[in-house]
Amino acid sequence: MLRSKRVSGLGVVGLSVCFGVSLTHFCSLGDGLVFADGSANGSANGSANGAVVKQESLKRVTEGDVKLVSDGYKFTEGPSVDGEGNVFFTDQPNDRIVKISVDGSVSDFLKPAGRSNGMYFAPDGKLIACADEANELWELDREGKHRVLLKEFQGVRLNGPNDVWLDSNGTIYFTDPYYQRPWWEHKKQPQAKQSVYKVDRNGENLVCVDDALVQPNGIIGDAKKRLLYVADIGDRKTYRYTIGRDGELLDRSVFCQQGSDGMTLDSEGNVYLTGSAGVYVYNPEGELIETIKVPKGWSANVCLGGADRKTLFITASDSVFSVRVRNAGIGSK
Repeated sequence: MLRSKRVSGLGVVGLSVCFGVSLTHFCSLGDGLVFADGSANGSANGSANGAVVKQESLKRVTEGDVKLVSDGYKFTEGPSVDGEGNVFFTDQPNDRIVKISVDGSVSDFLKPAGRSNGMYFAPDGKLIACADEANELWELDREGKHRVLLKEFQGVRLNGPNDVWLDSNGTIYFTDPYYQRPWWEHKKQPQAKQSVYKVDRNGENLVCVDDALVQPNGIIGDAKKRLLYVADIGDRKTYRYTIGRDGELLDRSVFCQQGSDGMTLDSEGNVYLTGSAGVYVYNPEGELIETIKVPKGWSANVCLGGADRKTLFITASDSVFSVRVRNAGIGSK
């Protein structure tokens, strides 16, 4: 049963994490083992009350406590915020997309939903979704009608588009790791590598922009500063790139020694990563400034939403949480 809770003054946030880490990967881990995000079980697990851990001497971003927005799902992922501040997220095992309105109400937007995972709103208001059921990338209109943008690279099906970000000019960047799904008939990785791609807004001119990664997952960008961040959860690193004039990725560097399932950015350039403890906030220099603990074993994705874009929405296992923050999110409006 799905239980929802209205939160007064709720601004809506888009969460950008996917059903990217298999449930068995983190649910079966025991004490003392290392999670896929690079944190250690024991000190990293969230407290029962959704606490916020501050790194002394560095400026924290939160302005309140972590609150439950809604629960009763199977695995929440892919939050994304529309132009009005409404947040849409996925419950992939149950094959649906759920909407959190700016007034705090929660309702189904689309079911079935192509086993959608990561999502991001395009500048034209349409929702781009990583549709994992058939390894496709979808475009969804406001009524939930979909159009397949792409499903193959060089004549071979994609591994499984996982997370996605759109530049201000409409160029789509997405990660394509391989996580075997129970609904797939094939049992082998289709593509030779797990890569990051870019493609035109209409689904044409698909180009691999980085194939030197172990298992790319979360992705987010800053269109004004021409920066792209990609989390290589398989190598426990997050990389930062410069976006070139033609959309190519340049100057790859290690931003921090931590992978992530999903991520978002705020107006001050702080990067929000996710994992076993909750949400890890890094400043633009790659220094950890705050850990927002979430009372679940895994936080998959985040986005900044609501009317003022200052509410951080966190998709965590079977629930969605929120917390108010100092800075607004950046991205599509």
